[in-house]
Amino acid sequence: MADYALIIGGKRVDTEQTFNVLNPADGTVVGACPQGTAALLDQAVGAARQALPGWAALPDETRSAKLLEIADLIEKHQAELSALVTREQGKTQSGLGANMEVGGAVVWTRVTAGLKIPDETIQDDAKGQIFIRRKPVGVVASITPWNWPLMIAVWHIMPAIRVGCTVVIKPSPYTPLSTLKLIELMDSVLPPGVINVVTGDAEIGDGMVTHTGIDKIVFTGSVKTGKKVMSGAAGTLKRLTLELGGNDAGIVLPGTNIEPLLEKLFWGCFINAGQTCAALKRLYVHADQYEDVVAKLAKYVSAIPVGNGLDPKSLIGPLTNKMQLDKVAGYVDDARARGARIVCGGVRPSGAGYFYPLTVIADATDDMPVVKEEQFGPIVPVIKYHNLEQAIRSANALEVGLGGSVWGDDPAAAADVAVRLECGTAWVNQHAGLHPMAPHSGVKSSGIGVEFNVDGLKEYTTIQVLSVAL
Repeated sequence: MADYALIIGGKRVDTEQTFNVLNPADGTVVGACPQGTAALLDQAVGAARQALPGWAALPDETRSAKLLEIADLIEKHQAELSALVTREQGKTQSGLGANMEVGGAVVWTRVTAGLKIPDETIQDDAKGQIFIRRKPVGVVASITPWNWPLMIAVWHIMPAIRVGCTVVIKPSPYTPLSTLKLIELMDSVLPPGVINVVTGDAEIGDGMVTHTGIDKIVFTGSVKTGKKVMSGAAGTLKRLTLELGGNDAGIVLPGTNIEPLLEKLFWGCFINAGQTCAALKRLYVHADQYEDVVAKLAKYVSAIPVGNGLDPKSLIGPLTNKMQLDKVAGYVDDARARGARIVCGGVRPSGAGYFYPLTVIADATDDMPVVKEEQFGPIVPVIKYHNLEQAIRSANALEVGLGGSVWGDDPAAAADVAVRLECGTAWVNQHAGLHPMAPHSGVKSSGIGVEFNVDGLKEYTTIQVLSVAL
């Protein structure tokens, strides 16, 4: 079994205590993770602060080159990282799974390396000069979730170090091992203290939020926890980037030929067993074709192999932890009790692992918890609508607004509807597709701030206006 350690100030740090990380497919121990402490967090923040001036002062091209080195290392270690993600998180080696996650980490790192924030000139005449410059915000604390542990770590870390910040990251205790390996690789090419990792439970996260040595928090997780982060950070007026929960709606336009769209619709709903903030979690279908769409979707879904992610035949793996499995099963049981029709799936299997069958729920209504609340699992409720305005109102009725999609034979007509959705990203005939050059953000309670592209890079900077009188 691999030996895992914290990275603080460029050194491996062992801890007195460890905790076991379990494989959600069979309950076996993947590895022993070091248990961080408040004192170790203080050390990590101190190391990041010490490294900050030197790292921020380096030429921009030097930091860019370091990111390219990191991308090469991630790519070189793809097999090891992908296997770790599968074993600790559950997503498959096949399909849109762990290998896609590692490949995406490589792409995002390389794209971020190529981004640059130019200085802006406001005035340059005989009276004077005014320039806008961007400076690194300082020490950044990254708190990542368990659903995409490697990818989201990259989304947090790479833009921060690209602009000259230093970082302390805390991964989820459910999936810390791939992050520990990533930081080990990064630390091998970065100056000591630029990147640090402290693993542990809520004590570490709470300590980051209130720590006086941290200038910014970047957090991906639930709306409820995001509000706690925001409240805790207020005492020190930390900058924040919060990518929070979604309950994305999809609308199938009347008369749509659904068969050519089934594969994209499936992955939009069920990627990573539905454990994706921007997955499609409620589908609105017109009454005239409701039964046809439900039947065809259920038939497609029923044919998808679910199993241990290490089995190359599996396309969908287990849920990552028992807590989430219990929640998902509870939503389906509640919907059944309220009169919804379980068209496929819906029965929790016996045996080892946190598996739940891919489930399509018909006759769902907007007042059911399975529709109103984010299920975060391999289930999709299908809701009948009678006119398009009704569907748009329902799609926009919730407090969250991360993503949304419209599906139809005429992409232009679908786009006209998609722009009316109250969400950060509106897709047409696809869902949950992200691009490193397309800014990603939520509206309403789905978050604060922007990720990706130059807009995301700016989130890790402060503005300085240089005004020179001539």
